[in-house]
Amino acid sequence: MPEDIGAPVPPPPPPPPPAPVSSNRTVMLVLSYLGILALIPLLTEKNDPEVQWHARHGLVLLGAYLILTVGLFVASFVIGIFGMLQIPLWLGYLVVIILCITNATSGKRFVIPGISELAGKL
Repeated sequence: MPEDIGAPVPPPPPPPPPAPVSSNRTVMLVLSYLGILALIPLLTEKNDPEVQWHARHGLVLLGAYLILTVGLFVASFVIGIFGMLQIPLWLGYLVVIILCITNATSGKRFVIPGISELAGKL
């Protein structure tokens, strides 16, 4: 029989410290939703998964907005009321961006079905 059966088990090592939060994290979160500027946090803050998610989310939102804008532009040739549809789309995009920025800076995520799932997969 082994002699160390009654020996106490050493405690497990302490968990590693969390990754340090960047001093410019708030700026990076805001940049994540300012159009093409989302590439700055996406390319510079590789160690912060939350900033990465918000940067991808902002880029997917921008892509969806641009696709809808082009779709409305094409539809305007058929319907002829481009300006009347473009303004509500732009205002809706602005409201969503403001909600995303305020949630991101307070440590939350503004989840939009479809868009947020796509951002999580990228």
